[in-house]
Amino acid sequence: MTHRFDPTLLRDYDLRGTVGETLHPADAWALGRSFGTIIARSGGRRVAVGYDGRLSSPTLESALVEGLTGTGIDVVRIGLGPTPMLYHAEMTGDVDGGIQITGSHNPGDQNGFKLVKGHAPFFGDDIQALGAMAAAGDWTSGTGRVETVDIMEAYVARLVRGFYGPACRIGWDAGNGAAGPVVEKLAQLLPGEHHLLFTQVDGHFPHHHPDPSEDRNLADLRALVLRKQLDFGVAFDGDGDRIGVIDGQGRAIAGDQLLGLFAEEVLKNHPGASIVADVKASQTVFDRIAACGGKPDMWKTGHSHIKSRMKQIASPLGGETTGHLFFADDYHGYDDGLYAAVRLIRLTGVLGRGVTALCDDLPTSIITPELRFPVAEARKFAVVEEVRARLLKMGADLCEIDGVRVRTIDGWWLLRASNTQAALVARAEAADESGLARLLAQIDSQLADSGVIRPITG
Repeated sequence: MTHRFDPTLLRDYDLRGTVGETLHPADAWALGRSFGTIIARSGGRRVAVGYDGRLSSPTLESALVEGLTGTGIDVVRIGLGPTPMLYHAEMTGDVDGGIQITGSHNPGDQNGFKLVKGHAPFFGDDIQALGAMAAAGDWTSGTGRVETVDIMEAYVARLVRGFYGPACRIGWDAGNGAAGPVVEKLAQLLPGEHHLLFTQVDGHFPHHHPDPSEDRNLADLRALVLRKQLDFGVAFDGDGDRIGVIDGQGRAIAGDQLLGLFAEEVLKNHPGASIVADVKASQTVFDRIAACGGKPDMWKTGHSHIKSRMKQIASPLGGETTGHLFFADDYHGYDDGLYAAVRLIRLTGVLGRGVTALCDDLPTSIITPELRFPVAEARKFAVVEEVRARLLKMGADLCEIDGVRVRTIDGWWLLRASNTQAALVARAEAADESGLARLLAQIDSQLADSGVIRPITG
């Protein structure tokens, strides 16, 4: 027996597709057979499995478990919960790997899988190897056992272990995602006053899409914070590994800016340490890390890339513009939006300033949000390569870590291919509006030379 995955399903740092089109239960089963075989051949015997609140997740979970046990691997089912709860199970439990079924922040009709093996992300060439193994039917066979374990209480206890921080008045928006039940338990253990939104898990996402990196999805939280005059608010994506923050005046703090704030605290205890930020991050964040005595390290976008880079250079902290934050000082080094919320409370105590005051102190620049626009899956990487080749011929000042980040007298601009969607991603930052306009014109000119027109919104 063999299986062929749709090639668009096998992404750089996870597997993700549209349910019923590029992703089916048979894919989950084959993934289980392939990953289980890899675990078994490396001497492992147990894999943890969790899933998010999407409507398709339970069906995919059943097929995945069947595939895993068919290799002789035992499965520890931890049930519905956020992705960092699966990471916690893999990090602390007697297992050799873990798989979370999740579509993360993607539309509700999409789903996928995030994998870990031996306390490290399983991505890149490893994911491509799964496809080759399935196509060849190169699987071990056996009969594994299934155990169901409730670890949510233990996970929540870990979130608050050793907590110290002031009593704050906080709004929490779970967006009907998988973090909801954890938010309810966590709020009961923290000091202060807590107001909860949309903690009931609902794969229809009836109130707003669970992606806190888009400002429109923060409208309910912003209204709550302003109406109740709260200190700040936090929001999470569909699987709880990303955080969004609203200060007491209703201003959103981007993920890269949050990283800059956390760097100040972490570098107090780890002077001179390297802090990793993704290639989309504001230059002001890299400058802030350096000003706090740290070594800024620009790296590829993607949770797996950031985690791997942090291990490689022994970094205590990393982050992405989209709100993935990775603490490896007092935590395990994986992205956990809920832990980031706990650390934000602690941060206000350590620095002696509330979130609003911290936001007031952030450096200012003229920067776009992440500009994401659709380009065919088969075309997106080729467009970036064409742009890169033209820029090199022009002698442009380039960073080629992930796509192209171009430095000019006005500031910088970025173009890269999304690893999770059929899309290109652009961003630009300048000292003033006229400079930003010139940077955006350069992006649009390069795209036009490759036959792509960037939609102009807002």
